[in-house]
Formats: sequence, C-alpha cells, structure tokens
Amino acid sequence: MKLVFATHNQNKFDEVKVLVPQHIELVSLTDIGCDQEIPETADTLEGNAKLKADFVTKNYDLPCFADDTGLLVDALNGAPGVYSARYAGPQKSAENNMQKLLFELQAINNRNAHFKTVIALNLKEKTLFFSGEVKGEIIKTKRGSAGFGYDPIFKPFGYEQTFAELSMDVKNKISHRGRAIQELLNYLKSISNAT
Repeated sequence: MKLVFATHNQNKFDEVKVLVPQHIELVSLTDIGCDQEIPETADTLEGNAKLKADFVTKNYDLPCFADDTGLLVDALNGAPGVYSARYAGPQKSAENNMQKLLFELQAINNRNAHFKTVIALNLKEKTLFFSGEVKGEIIKTKRGSAGFGYDPIFKPFGYEQTFAELSMDVKNKISHRGRAIQELLNYLKSISNAT
C-alpha cells in the first residue's frame, strides 16, 4: 500500500518512516512531485492537518495523512500553539522561534509546556484523526544537536535530556508525533487484519 505523508520536512519524514511497517510504502510530497507549500490557514491543529491531507487527496488521488504540531506553553496561554512554525515570522526559522520563546519566558518561573500532534488520515473517502501529546518544560538555554524545531529547549518530564539530546528511538517512543503515529499505525494494522 502506498501512503503519502504530506510533508516536505525531511527530518519529520525520516522520524516517521522508521516507525512504519515494511508493507506500507511511505512517500513524501517531494516523492509524488508536489513541490507546493500547502497553505496552513486554519486556526486549529486539526484544521491544518485536514487542509494538507485534503490537498493531496484532491490533487493526486492518493491515500494520505498529514500532521500539524504545536508547542503549547502554559504561561503564554497556549502560545505559540497553531503558529509554532511561524512564531517569529513567515520564514519559519527554528532558531528565531526558539529565541523569541526564550525571550518571552525570561522572567517567568512556570515553564511547563506540552507538544501536541494531530494527524488527519484520508483513506477510502473518510477522514480520521489521531493525536498525541507529551508534557515537559522549556529550559533556559539550548542543549543538543539532534531533532529539529523547538527540540533543543524542550525537556520532557521524567528525562534529564532535551528532545535534541535523546536518541531517535527514545524520542519516537515518548514524543507527541510518535504517539500520534502509533495510533495511526494501530488503525492501519486493524483494517489490514480485517480484510
């Protein structure tokens, strides 16, 4: 079965591909010849995930899933949230986003936050949603070189390392995206067992 993961982000694609069983051929937007940046104009993670999945379904007629992820910081009333990728502007600079967030939190003691990923799966003319969350805190200085996005400043509860310091195996087990993908894979497995 060929399944499109509607992303141009190679880091994100690689992170997910290692979790997908061999019988599913996972392909990216680049692999199907889609070089467009699909607009994320919804005001919820669910809405943005659905916009991206629907774009692929409509234009390429392939089974597809898309995700949207937000970092929600308690002291900032859930910001940056749905605007996480563009927090510091439309150029989507991870470095600028982290610097802006650290600046916003510099005088704040409550640094609790959580990541949330929502996946929209378009399959057999139905849309299904899966989600995952991980709670943690925003540390004061960046640590680690792995991962991407806010990973160097996010330390999940129960761990001394940031997401950027953890191995991909550990991160995939505990992360928001890993949990949402596991829900998706459990569903795909259940329908393949049912046929």
